[in-house]
Amino acid sequence: MNSDPSNLRRLLDRPGIIRSLGAHDIFTAILLEDIGFEVVFLGGFGVSASLLGMPDLDFLSMPQMAERITRMTSRISRPMIADGDTGHGNVRETVRAFEAAGAAGILIEDQISPKRCGHFGEKQVVDLNEMKIRIMDALKARSNPDFLILARTDARQQKGLEEAIQRAQICQKIGADITFIEAPQSRQELEEIALRVEGPLLANMLTGGVTPILSADELQSLGYKIVVCPVESLMVTAQAIRHLGKTFLSEGRVDHLISTFNFEDLKEILEVKQHLSSRSSLKK
Repeated sequence: MNSDPSNLRRLLDRPGIIRSLGAHDIFTAILLEDIGFEVVFLGGFGVSASLLGMPDLDFLSMPQMAERITRMTSRISRPMIADGDTGHGNVRETVRAFEAAGAAGILIEDQISPKRCGHFGEKQVVDLNEMKIRIMDALKARSNPDFLILARTDARQQKGLEEAIQRAQICQKIGADITFIEAPQSRQELEEIALRVEGPLLANMLTGGVTPILSADELQSLGYKIVVCPVESLMVTAQAIRHLGKTFLSEGRVDHLISTFNFEDLKEILEVKQHLSSRSSLKK
């Protein structure tokens, strides 16, 4: 079902902010598409947690991420933005792999390798020239000009807001389709970024992170084009599974917890009837 990357570019040209949730696994991505999200975000944090049971500290390899993209885009038609981290040591190879896997865009950041989650402490970034090289390599590597390159800078923590804004401005000038300053620390900083950085901007609304949470409408009024909640599906899943498990241990049954999504809904979202019909046709 790999989506044409031009679908994502058309969304950028359309008025209004794009809302996207991080999908930590394939089933989550299917659900997000089913309820109407127009863009799916695949972040390294969610994949590292769901695939490896490990934190976002560079344990996830590029082939593992590309494989997850391939599996996910084979089941959904919505465009996907995938997290390319630092480029895994070879930005051009990572861009080519993600594009071939069916993603519609890739995030490339300026942290040193090994990287860490953008809302962890003690982050370090490469120098500006190295960041420019990464983004230029990403732009050169894509085969489809509609495949979007998102330039992310984590310079706010180590070098301050001014340096982060300058990096975003430079990335925008050399051709990045979307820019993203990770972990601004106040509403005022979010406002200043939107005022000073031209072109489409992404805002990361991580619950429990260092950036204050603004609604999608508020971010749109400031000038942001995309808002992502990157790991909330993971946190809500963890909360639900804990409650389910504790209830079963204490009460011995959990059927009373299942009210808004039952077994029939599960079969429908997984297209059981269509698959059974397809298998029956093959046997004839």
